[in-house]
Amino acid sequence: MDVNFRTLDLNLLRVFDEVMAERNLTRAARNLSITQPAVSNALRRLREVMGDELVRRAGAGVEPTPRALALWPTVRDALRQLQHTLAPGEFDAATADTTFLLAMADATAAELIPGLVQIAEKEAPAISLRVLPLTTRDPRRMLENEEVDMAIGYFPAVIASLAARGQSGVGVPFETQRLYLGQYVCVMRRGHPLANAPLTLDDYCTARHLLVSFSGRPYGFIDQTLGAMGRERRIVVTVNQFFTAGRVVANSDLLTVLPRHFVTVTGIDDQLVLRDLPFDQPPVHVDAIWHRRAQHGHAHEWLRTALLRSAAAAFAGSILGQKVPD
Repeated sequence: MDVNFRTLDLNLLRVFDEVMAERNLTRAARNLSITQPAVSNALRRLREVMGDELVRRAGAGVEPTPRALALWPTVRDALRQLQHTLAPGEFDAATADTTFLLAMADATAAELIPGLVQIAEKEAPAISLRVLPLTTRDPRRMLENEEVDMAIGYFPAVIASLAARGQSGVGVPFETQRLYLGQYVCVMRRGHPLANAPLTLDDYCTARHLLVSFSGRPYGFIDQTLGAMGRERRIVVTVNQFFTAGRVVANSDLLTVLPRHFVTVTGIDDQLVLRDLPFDQPPVHVDAIWHRRAQHGHAHEWLRTALLRSAAAAFAGSILGQKVPD
């Protein structure tokens, strides 16, 4: 069916884009600040123009047709380009008093927030930063409910899920940005019985362990790796902060696992001994994730750029987040 572009209401494409991203008419209406009947009416008009059903009801949401899946990437990119070009410069960093809400663990904050504050003091002195504790490995609900503007951390399952959905043509309402790579190491106190020799897998598994767990569950990705090897460790304490873990380990015979880069900023690194884990553990990808409805604003764009600059400064002279030896 031929479409007369000259008479096409571009607002219909905005509705189409939001419906495709959310797969839900109610959420699309909320994001667009219009009513659900208005969304339904816009879809009806667009169906008449396109000669295709575009979306069908499926459970509590909607499911796109093959025609809609084919159209969406082009429509989305065109709308983004238009918005970036035409949107007024509503964010003037020098005068803006925007408040940014960020969720991250203390180890991540220790690396990124000092640099971010330095950038803000020079470029955006009136903005406010609120850093909230990250309590989950899946922050999508927090972002969906607008509890935070951005979450930063290690989200392997979330990143894999978003990539799979994107490759299958399913709408992805979240965006991500890689900030840096890190490496986890085994940490113990100086004078620990295992501190004066290479750490073996048997010694590691028979030791007593402290786990940093955002949820409080005594099982983490290290335990997943050990489980795949048919091994396990004994976790006797869980805490929800990396700094707390360092303090506890420095005064006990427990072992813990911390980001290598974090140990140097604890202020107690002279009390700790680092050992490579006695098994292969992939580098940790630290990513920023946010809801796509927020990404077009100039304030959010400034925040993303500033975080990248802070990460680059924090890891200057590093390889995969590891400080290069002197």
